[in-house]
Amino acid sequence: MSKVIAEIVAEAFRPEEVALFEGTAEVSTYLTSLPFDHIFFTGSPAVGKLVMAAAAKNLTSVTLELGGKSPVIVDKSANIAKAARSIAFGKFSNNGQTCIAPDYLYVDKAVKDLLIAELKTYIGHQYGLGEDALANDDYCQIANSAHHGRISGLLDDALANGGQLITGGQVDDQRCSIAPTLVEGMSADSRIMQEEIFGPLLPILSYTDLDAVLGHINSQPKPLALYFYSSDKRAIDKVLEETSAGGTCINQSVVHFAHPNLPFGGVNNSGIGMSGGEWGFKAFSHERSVLEDKWSSIHFMHPPYTPKVKKLIKMAVSFLGR
Repeated sequence: MSKVIAEIVAEAFRPEEVALFEGTAEVSTYLTSLPFDHIFFTGSPAVGKLVMAAAAKNLTSVTLELGGKSPVIVDKSANIAKAARSIAFGKFSNNGQTCIAPDYLYVDKAVKDLLIAELKTYIGHQYGLGEDALANDDYCQIANSAHHGRISGLLDDALANGGQLITGGQVDDQRCSIAPTLVEGMSADSRIMQEEIFGPLLPILSYTDLDAVLGHINSQPKPLALYFYSSDKRAIDKVLEETSAGGTCINQSVVHFAHPNLPFGGVNNSGIGMSGGEWGFKAFSHERSVLEDKWSSIHFMHPPYTPKVKKLIKMAVSFLGR
């Protein structure tokens, strides 16, 4: 993909307008050491910390679009079919390789079986189940063999730590592809529950107490996105008021990223700064203040501070404070 982007940039811009550099971590390390006006970085929180540390040496401002484990909550009042359709699309688009993909799912125990059945239906409709998905041209492959191996390792570790497959689990090492996979029962300390997945695996947990769910989410680093499916206004307000995330969708997933009237970005561990729409222009701009004096009377308030000057200053302060 980088080669395609390089060809487009070379064709559309002169080098002094846009320059694109391909390379390994050594190239990016060198680039971030330079005194740029601004650095915009998309990647993991771990690398984001390195970028920010490098930028700090030149006091370069940064916008960091990071990631993390974006949770999904489905309560018993939700439209379960709509929720399943939306979650299937949001999770398995680009084989789960998006920074705002649902990372793990909490579902009210009362509707868990229904949600799982609907998820299977919509995964099958959108991409296919199991081997059918692997043979579907609309279902993407994983970016490279190293990342494929990491995601396969997450699945193996989950199954070794009590996890049970609900659907999926088929792995094609040669084509770097893993079928849409739902898994449950894994231990809390399994890798799939600790690392950002960035792939087509969705751990499912059931709950009976929403407060406990929010407590778990709040005990983790703040996510880039949080998704809540519910028709209960009080529950929606509760989730919004008692959690923090870069962005949130109610009864939808991932599409907030493309909304032109919403800022996009993370908070704390999931990022710094905003982009998208007008916020994208501001991220790459410096709003410079310019004051030009023509007919002001500021000089009347210069020292020495005689009683007359003090009175003028008091009047000016009173006027400005209105």
